[in-house]
Amino acid sequence: MTDTLVQKTPRIASIDIIRGAVMILMAIDHVRVYAAIPAGGPYWDIFFTRWVTHFCAPAFIFLAGTSAFLYARKHSDISKFLLTRGAWLVFLELTFLRVAWTFNFDFTQYEMAGVIWVIGWSMILMAGLVKLPLKIVAAFVVMIIFGHNLLDSYLWTLVPTLGDDVGSALWKIAYVGFFAGPISAGPEGPNLIVLYSLVPWVGVMAAGYAFGNILTFESEQRNRVCLRIGLGAIALFVMLRGFNLYGDFQPWSIPSDGPDGSKMPALLSFLNTTKYPASLLFLLMTLGPTIAVIPVLEKARGVITDAIALFGRVPFFYYMLHIPLIHALALVISYISNGEVSDWLFMNHPMGVGPAPEGYRWSLTTMYFVWAITIVILYYLCRWFAKVKATRTEWWLKYL
Repeated sequence: MTDTLVQKTPRIASIDIIRGAVMILMAIDHVRVYAAIPAGGPYWDIFFTRWVTHFCAPAFIFLAGTSAFLYARKHSDISKFLLTRGAWLVFLELTFLRVAWTFNFDFTQYEMAGVIWVIGWSMILMAGLVKLPLKIVAAFVVMIIFGHNLLDSYLWTLVPTLGDDVGSALWKIAYVGFFAGPISAGPEGPNLIVLYSLVPWVGVMAAGYAFGNILTFESEQRNRVCLRIGLGAIALFVMLRGFNLYGDFQPWSIPSDGPDGSKMPALLSFLNTTKYPASLLFLLMTLGPTIAVIPVLEKARGVITDAIALFGRVPFFYYMLHIPLIHALALVISYISNGEVSDWLFMNHPMGVGPAPEGYRWSLTTMYFVWAITIVILYYLCRWFAKVKATRTEWWLKYL
């Protein structure tokens, strides 16, 4: 998604591979939405179908900050670029992507502040942060990522009091998100469901920005530091989660119930950290392995690696295409399976939709089959667009 930020700096192979892998995994979760398969649960196959996609948003937003740092090393207009790029992303979230998710035009009823929204607003805020010394940015990261869970007990009393006033809307956008309900603009709408709140995600982008300095180190030193940070984050996650010390309001030792009343197995409960808003443990669990694998991927070569990296070179183009493509494929599956296209597929996916009609839900096999088709189609489209970007220099290409 931030491919244009690094187009005039030497590409770091591991970053493209990670970003490409994120795009591929992300599609699993978005196919799952239209397959009407639950977002996790007590069963191993469904749980890990969702869990592997948890790495996507943290890596995506973190690397957006890294790309901003690398861009700033070559350009003096970083603040202006982040402002305009961020505003563009927010606009696309509320227009093009809104229609792509829903295939309806009832804007007065439903809007969603998803991952593109929060990347956009985080870029706008980063336009100011990049003017500060890197040490101050790092201090901001620690305060946001490591400190925000101090509010957990307060939020339990705050959320029930939130309504439709301006103060409540700011709380929902800044932190508590959709758990406190949508931001309502009255009977004329629209209702905005905040899926990704600014905290802690702006901290994650700032962390990626500070991390960009590490990528400028000589390769051996860079790999050593990445391993220390990544493995250290994993170890901290295991310790904090294992003893339920801090960093997530939901203790793993009290497993949640599944839809049929069954308890989640201990390992799944241990991994079932809070994503909305993203807890410290959720971020340690996902960013730790992401950073730790960078030295390994620097040496990765081969046809499969090259294909994955291709997606990482044009991630924004991929993202904008993959949602309407998956949605369209869901219409085809619905017609093949039932002889007609379900009206449910024109409702307000993914957060403002009711339960799927009886008998609609896909099997996991069907879901992964549609995912594989999606990746193959997108590979050829992304390969074409990568060639366009490599041979053309029009200004508007940096916004795609």
